[in-house]
Amino acid sequence: MKKVIFTAKAPAPIGPYNQAIQHKDIVYVSGQIAINPATGDLEIDTLDHETHLVMKNLGAVLNAAGMDYTNIVKCSIFLSSMESFGIVNEIYGSYFTDNFPARETVEVSCLPKHVNVEISCVAVAN
Repeated sequence: MKKVIFTAKAPAPIGPYNQAIQHKDIVYVSGQIAINPATGDLEIDTLDHETHLVMKNLGAVLNAAGMDYTNIVKCSIFLSSMESFGIVNEIYGSYFTDNFPARETVEVSCLPKHVNVEISCVAVAN
């Protein structure tokens, strides 16, 4: 049986999907972009700010499921340009201390709302 995870501390879905779905001890978090959940505004003024907001949105969804970044076992990072990799990688890495999750990073031709970065993850309860 699946459980829908929702929090007002992360952006509301902009399509027919949920912020996350939990099945047993596994949480599948939908791709997050840099939408400020308090205002609904897209915040992509700098890649640094955009990436931090994406990670904070992931964290808010995880928290709603009773988890945090330490529970992540897999991330998928989508970039509009691989030239952004260095900055995104550094910021992404700052949210983990050890036991880093598995991950892939891919360049795509276009992301929702023409953002520069989108990140999704899979987390497991300890």
